[in-house]
Amino acid sequence: MIELQHLTKTYHSRAGDVHAIENIDLRIEDGDIFGIIGLSGAGKSTLVRCINFLEVPTEGKVLFDGVDMGSLSHKDLLRTRRSMSMIFQGFNLLSQRTALKNVCYPMEIAKYPREKAQARAKELLRMVGLEKKENAYPSQLSGGQKQRVAIARALALEPRVLLCDEATSALDPNTTRSILELLRDINRK
Repeated sequence: MIELQHLTKTYHSRAGDVHAIENIDLRIEDGDIFGIIGLSGAGKSTLVRCINFLEVPTEGKVLFDGVDMGSLSHKDLLRTRRSMSMIFQGFNLLSQRTALKNVCYPMEIAKYPREKAQARAKELLRMVGLEKKENAYPSQLSGGQKQRVAIARALALEPRVLLCDEATSALDPNTTRSILELLRDINRK
């Protein structure tokens, strides 16, 4: 469960303060799907990045399973972030790695044995419908396929929470629909 209490993020600059988000209160239960909508520049990405503390809030609290993220040591924060995977708008795939190796990447960082990582990556590529593309490089994939690889990679460490920052905004309507259906299916599983 995620709870935001009076969450505020202010950026300071020479031109003045920019209040990206102000006094946000929100409670998200396990299994819930939430969408945050708003105009460009409204603070949607900032809010998502504050939830996993990629951005540190100026004020307020983020509670994950009742634990204040702001009170965690750096080591505990990194461990907690493994429970919160993120999918970005720009896919953020490594161009010199195949789809399989992109999905393996977080498991390599987490020091999974190579065979276990590859088996998990193959299982995830199958889940997102890309089992035949495991040796393809990002430049050989469509936008929807790249996003499916990004989703598989985000699921590699079996997170409890999946945060999506405009994960479908660069995709055509049919691909967007299929990605959203895939995310709903993953949530059910």
